[in-house]
Amino acid sequence: MCLSSFASAQKTPFEQSKKTQTATYPEAIAYYKLLAKQYPQVKLFSYGNTDFGQPLELLVLSKDQIFDPLTIKKRKKTVLLINNGIHPGEPEGIDASMMLSRDLLKGNKLPKDVVICIIPLYNIDGSFNRTSTSRANQNGPVSYGFRGNAKNLDLNRDFIKTDSKNSAAFQLIFNTWKPEIFVDTHTSNGADYQYVMTLIPTQKDKLNTILSGYLTHTLVPGLYEAMAKQGYPMIPYVNSIAETPESGITGFIESPRYSTGYAALHNVIGFMPETHMLKAYDLRVDATYKLLQSYIDIIQRDAKLILENKQRADEFVARQTEFPLTWQLNKNEVNKITFKGFEAGQKPSVVSGLNRLYYDRSKPYTKTIQEWNKFEPAISVQKPLAYIIPKAWDKMIVLLKLNNVKMQELKSDTKIEVESYYIEDVKTGSKPYEGHYLHTGVKVNPKKQKLQYYAGDVIIYVNQENNRYIVETLEPQATDSFFNWNFFDSILDMKEHYSAYVFEDTAEGILKSNPLLRAQLEEKKSLDTAFSKNAAAQLDFVYKNSDYYEKTHNRYPVARLMTTVKLNLK
Repeated sequence: MCLSSFASAQKTPFEQSKKTQTATYPEAIAYYKLLAKQYPQVKLFSYGNTDFGQPLELLVLSKDQIFDPLTIKKRKKTVLLINNGIHPGEPEGIDASMMLSRDLLKGNKLPKDVVICIIPLYNIDGSFNRTSTSRANQNGPVSYGFRGNAKNLDLNRDFIKTDSKNSAAFQLIFNTWKPEIFVDTHTSNGADYQYVMTLIPTQKDKLNTILSGYLTHTLVPGLYEAMAKQGYPMIPYVNSIAETPESGITGFIESPRYSTGYAALHNVIGFMPETHMLKAYDLRVDATYKLLQSYIDIIQRDAKLILENKQRADEFVARQTEFPLTWQLNKNEVNKITFKGFEAGQKPSVVSGLNRLYYDRSKPYTKTIQEWNKFEPAISVQKPLAYIIPKAWDKMIVLLKLNNVKMQELKSDTKIEVESYYIEDVKTGSKPYEGHYLHTGVKVNPKKQKLQYYAGDVIIYVNQENNRYIVETLEPQATDSFFNWNFFDSILDMKEHYSAYVFEDTAEGILKSNPLLRAQLEEKKSLDTAFSKNAAAQLDFVYKNSDYYEKTHNRYPVARLMTTVKLNLK
């Protein structure tokens, strides 16, 4: 290839379109393949599969030309993982990463202590569903992909339930390369204001305290300072409590269904940069480029400290005994922040004739607004010694293994005394959410039982650096537990019942032989008028307190081992 044609080929589709168009998936991969041919410091890997039938690609930039994850860890290199195009209609990171990779390679500017891993385009499926209209509120590019993937899943809600092959491939990448810092590029929706770039870090209060200290006192201030110097002052993501930002904003509590919430389960600091949808596309790409470069600069500067913090956090979590499962906003603790916005007003709608909101860009302002960003645990749990999972629940076991959870199997059949949860109450959504009728408000009743287990059933000791992933997926009350994502809904159905006219005679015999149950029935009738007038409810009460009632109904199958016992394990 001659020099002129090579120089032309190194221009991205975004640059060739005069900064109005974003690269397609084939263009992005072809571009990275060209870089990999030209520079020994870059390599393109393929992982797993996606719902679109294409593997998930990973570009790795390594100054030392080391591309083995184990060797990279042994040499104490920090890993930065950048994910682009999880929502292909928010494509700034796709174009910014292509230019940044080229510029780092051309100028021999790769950091010596940081290995940069880039997923060029995560939602390959959605990127092929290309239009100019699906992002109705967005100012460019000319055309772009769609939020849903080939199964119409929002992949940024799929990091626990893993309904997509994309998610499984991502988790394989994440747990192979084990990043210390993770960045997932996005574009905002919402209010109008002066900023091109807003930022969502991992919520500080739910992140391990060792990591959150560095995040809040060093990393985030460093990013804000670097971006301000480059002409892109930032603000926290504008999550308004009312219609306009002057009302105040709240922090975003990202549960593990989201990419950065998933990363936090592995003690990885995560970010969702959100460019402003109404700013020109070239500015949004430029701001993303400069932010990604700022991450690299700071991570290189603090590489040793970041590695030390991650190691300390992993060691802490392996010993940790109490784990929060759900979080709530502290509405009494408030910060004051400076905010640059536009005056909002009301005017008649051409559509309805009624008043509508608008922002007047001819009236910029700088005001002090309130920010609520203190979250506290709502439900917490003491970890067990171990969890026991019957081998039948294989989807969950596969996901645990994918996340490097260490587990063992029983060699032989045995009875084990455990603590089992019975699901006392659960609320289920009336409409599907991402293909599921999501559970919330779970209440459990723990009971000690001696249960039969079989060879091949799985034991997971909760003494690992991945304890947060283990606890927050296996404890049913956790926001994004496997239970809440419907992995265990079959336990909520009764498989056997009775014919009332036959069981009436059986119930009579049960009450004669069990005076205590008879007393409990009479007490409930005296305290509950509706129950005392409901013959079917009374018969059901006897049934559910008899040996005829199935012991597995509403019993959560993942048991908690609370005491040390000698087990015959593989």
